[in-house]
Amino acid sequence: MLQLVSAEADDLALVAPVLGAAERSPATLEEFLAGIGTRAFRFAELGLRQRDDALDAVQDAMMKMLGYRERPAAEWTPLFWSILRSRIVDVQRRRAFRLRWLMPGAREDEAPIDWADDGPDPARTHDGREAYARLADALGKLPRRQREAFSLRILEELDVATTAQAMGCSEGAVKTHLSRAREALQRQLEDWR
Repeated sequence: MLQLVSAEADDLALVAPVLGAAERSPATLEEFLAGIGTRAFRFAELGLRQRDDALDAVQDAMMKMLGYRERPAAEWTPLFWSILRSRIVDVQRRRAFRLRWLMPGAREDEAPIDWADDGPDPARTHDGREAYARLADALGKLPRRQREAFSLRILEELDVATTAQAMGCSEGAVKTHLSRAREALQRQLEDWR
């Protein structure tokens, strides 16, 4: 049975590294979705800036992927990222049109995400958390298309053609968005080096 991202399981899964896709091709769609869940959650969380919405978007994308089970495995990666990206844009658009007084405020009882690490060195753990938080903050300030291009090309290590297919644009546009994202991130993170 397909294992969707759940609030209990993702706390442990967030410890997994962000970078690096699987070396071998998954045999089944369920295996593909299980392997991409954590990275997809982080991508959605950066785009939506809300944990629950990110979980919902990833779950919706995974459910929609089940309808494409018969497609060749080579098409799953760009198709999944395209579906997830579309779902994130839908949620963002829906938020933009909501009346401000109907939007739920941030609750004080919500705990921040716990980036628990089994590593023995607390200083290294702290530095890693700080680095991810700064990168996530800097990525959050980028325009949507630049953030998507950077996340898919650099963090997910997709090639230009696959990224273009997932984003629904040309390869040249991906390169332009990525170049602008790198420049903006370099400016934002320059003082942190």
